[in-house]
Amino acid sequence: MSRLLAEDLPPEALAILKRATRLTSPCGDGDMVWHAWGDGDPLVLLHGGSGSWTHWIRNIEPLAAAGRRVLVPDLPGFGDSARPPGNGDADGVVPVLAEGLPYLLGMQAVDVAGFSFGGLCGGLLAAAHPEIVRRLVLVGAPGFGLREKRLTLVAWQHLDDPHARTNAHRRNLATLMLHRPESVDALAVAVQAANVPHDRMRRRKLAMTDILLRHLAAIACPLDAIYGEHDALYSGGMLEELERLLRAAPQFGRLVRIPQAGHWVQFEAAAAFDEALLQLLA
Repeated sequence: MSRLLAEDLPPEALAILKRATRLTSPCGDGDMVWHAWGDGDPLVLLHGGSGSWTHWIRNIEPLAAAGRRVLVPDLPGFGDSARPPGNGDADGVVPVLAEGLPYLLGMQAVDVAGFSFGGLCGGLLAAAHPEIVRRLVLVGAPGFGLREKRLTLVAWQHLDDPHARTNAHRRNLATLMLHRPESVDALAVAVQAANVPHDRMRRRKLAMTDILLRHLAAIACPLDAIYGEHDALYSGGMLEELERLLRAAPQFGRLVRIPQAGHWVQFEAAAAFDEALLQLLA
């Protein structure tokens, strides 16, 4: 990968990045890149597919201001992090996280919130390494076998015209990520445009299976969930079915629905999301 993610980020993201501490942990033949903000009890935020730490751009500083040390990696194969060795899917990311967290924080269990693909990774991590995850919050996570059909996204890689690329990113955000048209704003588009070229894990398939459902019984820590009420992955009443399935986790607590928000709930309804997350972690 020739370009660094920072070279493509909008000014709002660069301003937040300048206030971070950069950390690294081993990842295959290279490094997994982390950024940390604030002081206090560690809170690890895992981003979604085709994303980076910027999936949490509207949450990082409020959560740090609430007294948490917020650690956000670029997951292996995304952003500035190297690809994981071998497997290029969520189960290949888990061993890198399981090595990286003790490498950075020592042998302490930490709170983890995982968005979408990051939620899938966080759930598999909690099931395989109960000594690492103290509490888990799933945010729009897939892996329950509930999706009725694959959402059709617009191809953008072949487009040379910058305006055509921007329109493609807008359409994809409206299809998958955001519920309200006004949420597809300049920052959302800029973050999307910066992130997707840095995705080197395009053959991911586990999100379309029930792999997380099959591991719920092995997640021993307290588990909660936050989903946008209009998450495109869980339309047609599927959130009710998801809540029923989540009860297979021994310490499942609540599924919080955020009104007027879609899949990228922590961006579209940042203040409501942050309040809900801090209440669940309290």
